[in-house]
Amino acid sequence: MSAAPDQDALAVIRRLEAVIAARKAEGDAGASHTARLLAKGRSKCAQKLGEEAVETAIAAAEGDRAAVTSESADLLFHLLVLLASMDLSLDDVAAELARREGVSGLAEKAARRE
Repeated sequence: MSAAPDQDALAVIRRLEAVIAARKAEGDAGASHTARLLAKGRSKCAQKLGEEAVETAIAAAEGDRAAVTSESADLLFHLLVLLASMDLSLDDVAAELARREGVSGLAEKAARRE
């Protein structure tokens, strides 16, 4: 299934990342949900990410495709907020994925234990 040009998945996520960065830079906790969440700190951002991950997993276990789609959007949003709270970006995550590319998942996990 291909998305319409204005709905290209990566472009949408990049725009959202830019909005989150702008909200962080503005720093006005009264101006948006994003700014308010960021003002509460990294721990709160991490908690919200965890909540959304659980909600996504429950929807998947129930086989509810619409709920998985909706909860996944929430999950991605809160991941981007957490990354922003730590001055990280999608580029940082992509660099880590590129580093792992071509490495067996078993080998990668074994290397983490060393």
